[in-house]
Amino acid sequence: MRTLKTREAAAMLSVSPNTLRAWERRFNYPRPQRTAGQHRAYIHAEVVALRDALQAGLSISSAVSRAREALSGDTSVLVGSLTAYEVDRADAAMESTLALRPVERSVEEVLLPSMDEIAARHGTDSAAWALAARWAEGWLRRAHRLAPPPTRPLTVLIGDATDDALDPEALAVRAFELFCARSGARIITLPVRRLADVGEVVTAFGPQAVVLAGDGVPDNEVARWAYQVRLATGPIPVVLFRRGAQGETIRSAAALPEGPYDAHRQALAAAEPAVTVNGNRDATRRFTRETARSLA
Repeated sequence: MRTLKTREAAAMLSVSPNTLRAWERRFNYPRPQRTAGQHRAYIHAEVVALRDALQAGLSISSAVSRAREALSGDTSVLVGSLTAYEVDRADAAMESTLALRPVERSVEEVLLPSMDEIAARHGTDSAAWALAARWAEGWLRRAHRLAPPPTRPLTVLIGDATDDALDPEALAVRAFELFCARSGARIITLPVRRLADVGEVVTAFGPQAVVLAGDGVPDNEVARWAYQVRLATGPIPVVLFRRGAQGETIRSAAALPEGPYDAHRQALAAAEPAVTVNGNRDATRRFTRETARSLA
């Protein structure tokens, strides 16, 4: 995927870098990535779409809307492919969107919204949803397998509380796993319905944080699983992802944002003190609701 430095993007749009950054703050577009050195890297396709709209004589607000529309067709293509049962075309649609966006944005802006649209059109008890959900799960798992090996001394344990693979929340959980893995963390996922020997597995990996994800399992079962994990790990942070109306039993746990990308950033931030405070896991700070808000 081609990216542009700030000055390159500004020159293509015939504006100053300050103006480009002002548009970014006001419209959240074009939305840059950050390099390892925290420099802005604008996606070439977004800048081109905005340039073309501006050259048509539109105001900046209208040009941003048109540029977004020009790049939003990927969702329609993916939905159309899956509802026509053309999985090869769905694979090609995702390949196309990856040429325009990084993996994280491709998932959050194309794949997950497409699945939401299919669920709304056909219902999650339909064969159309089953085919689309299986395809999406497979795509996310393949992307996870292609993620680089862990590069950070950080392990996150995910307690999967989704109902099954066709639970709409399951795709968000798979996206969360993918984003954590691409951020360099080691991810261990265990279903919360399995209690036997969970302490042995957890002890073997020594996670720095636990994420209880999904709302397909009642709180009392989740609480029993979390208790067994805590016996093995000690007082490490426990946070909730996509628990919906659940989560009342785990009162000390903070709720992560609904979006997998923002959620994974907060979850990794919750785990960091366990490996950065004198290298001593016993020094882990409790991740409270106030901490979660401060990281938002």
